[in-house]
Amino acid sequence: MTALSLNRTAGRVGADRRPLSTMQKRERRAAFLFLLPDSLGLLVFVVVPMFLAIGLAFFSLDGFGHLRFIGVDNYVRMAQDPQFWSSLRVTAVYVVVVVPVMFVVSLALAVLVKERFPGVGVVRSALFLPYVISLVVVGMIWQFMLTDKVGVVSRALAFVGLEGVSILGSPGLALAAVIAITIWFQMGYYMIMFLAGLQDIPGELYEVARVDGASAWQQFRGITLPLLAPTSFFVILTSTIAVVTGGLDLVYVLTQGGPASATSVLIFFVYEQAFLFGEYGYAAAIGSVLLVALLLWSALMFFLTHGGRFSHADD
Repeated sequence: MTALSLNRTAGRVGADRRPLSTMQKRERRAAFLFLLPDSLGLLVFVVVPMFLAIGLAFFSLDGFGHLRFIGVDNYVRMAQDPQFWSSLRVTAVYVVVVVPVMFVVSLALAVLVKERFPGVGVVRSALFLPYVISLVVVGMIWQFMLTDKVGVVSRALAFVGLEGVSILGSPGLALAAVIAITIWFQMGYYMIMFLAGLQDIPGELYEVARVDGASAWQQFRGITLPLLAPTSFFVILTSTIAVVTGGLDLVYVLTQGGPASATSVLIFFVYEQAFLFGEYGYAAAIGSVLLVALLLWSALMFFLTHGGRFSHADD
């Protein structure tokens, strides 16, 4: 490219950069002021503690404030800790079961409540209601319901001939209970996400499909699922992060990681090391590994789905 063409290109670019009007300047200033409180909160309460925790992973810090640099010893200890690997396996099972089941259940509920029928507003509210309750309260309620011999669920099992079954006292059943309660608690929130996506799909597409003789399943597979791709991407990504990082309250109240560490998910293991055993540096190392794993998962999701589009069709 010659110097003359470069000058012409620069001139065109400069001509396109027109000065902002007074209204545009006010809108930008207002947008900045609205974003400032959340940005400061994110910086102070998320970004700064995250980097401090990553740095703390290279130190030994006890409950008396004694700080000592130990390099990668915490990571070496983690690799040799069977309890860490046990918690990692429990977390993997927890995520692999909860995320797909919650995806399917939430989508099915969204398709159901999208239809207009008497009382649909009440049904939507009832399904979303558990999500607005504190997870600690949810854990306490379910713990009472699942208590051996006196709980509602225990009495119901005894009524059908399964007396003596201890749900929270059995490793397999306790984890199943945590998984079921997590799905019950979060499905209403993701139902609303799917419902918003469904309502953005033009109804004319379904009318044309019905005229062409497409069945309900063909309409769902050919119209609903492809056009829900961005919403599906959002649900998969955020639900995975929520399940990995949000199980502490429920596990602590319901089982405290037991029995025999069967429900000790990784975030609960971090809590134990930090606040029960005073191993803050070790807990920070585990947390940093968890953070890196979630970042890699998010990057992989963006790469495999092309930013939530699942194809290059829009390119």
